[in-house]
Amino acid sequence: MAKSKAQHVVPRSGKWGVLSAGATRASSLHTTQGEAIAAAREIARSHQTELYIHGKDGRIRERSSFGNDPVPPKG
Repeated sequence: MAKSKAQHVVPRSGKWGVLSAGATRASSLHTTQGEAIAAAREIARSHQTELYIHGKDGRIRERSSFGNDPVPPKG
């Protein structure tokens, strides 16, 4: 089985897009970042992969893991 790719929430043409890692086209476009995050979070959960949320400047501002994290948090 092929490994699922991480999901990225990125700014796209005045909207927010959900992209799989390495993709050039968004799998979905949303009016707000919150809507895009919700959609990407569901995909990441179902595929047990990573979620990267980018800010308006394109830099990663938040990261979540929904799979087998190789470095789990201590605690």
